[in-house]
Amino acid sequence: MGGQQVLGARQLLAESLDGLPEHELPRAACAVVAELGAPVRLRALLRELAAGDGDPEGCARLSYRHVLGFDKLLLIDGGPRHMLRAHLWHPGKRSAAQEDIHNHRSPLASYVVSGHLGMELYEQAGGEGVAAQRYEESLAREGDWLLEPRGPARLRLIQHAEYGPGSSYALHRNVLHRAWCTTEQPTVTLFLETGETRRAHTDVFARSPRHAPTVAKSPLAVGDYLAELAALRDLVDG
Repeated sequence: MGGQQVLGARQLLAESLDGLPEHELPRAACAVVAELGAPVRLRALLRELAAGDGDPEGCARLSYRHVLGFDKLLLIDGGPRHMLRAHLWHPGKRSAAQEDIHNHRSPLASYVVSGHLGMELYEQAGGEGVAAQRYEESLAREGDWLLEPRGPARLRLIQHAEYGPGSSYALHRNVLHRAWCTTEQPTVTLFLETGETRRAHTDVFARSPRHAPTVAKSPLAVGDYLAELAALRDLVDG
């Protein structure tokens, strides 16, 4: 179910990405989020979703306030192939802890709608680089994050970049990176994970062995989810 914009977004995801080999997905996904993130189209999509089009119950179950201080709002659930989310960063309003270096289960692309993000890319190093503790992160049946320690590691910074409104980036699923909001204003990104298969776990590298074995994930209630979409719609309209 859905309105014209929701159905159009689903069609664009399927036509642009289904059947592509994995090495072509990041570039194609980058083009898709740039098209869907264009202000006129995104505003229209958010208006429909905030009015209850699409699958608000299902998307609310997979939307939550991230421990790193931003909201993850699922917009289009094309699982298991496509998951289109809005990330809304609230610097200064909620906890904004430094993101751990990590990779993802699927290829991804992100488009900056407003605000600014910093991005660092890393590679594993031998005896050089920054000391870190490696974890394997997977999902429990209840949806919480499970973090299993895998010992010490060293990482080398290989790229630093800044992304402003209208810019985008794409990453293969094994690329180690971290991102953060670099402005005191709210930052909105459109975030797409795609692909026919997903890794069973991701790799997380923390600067210190501070992680608990389990990190709780609290999904939004449907009413809260729709209210967040309405607030996001107003923010993008403004």
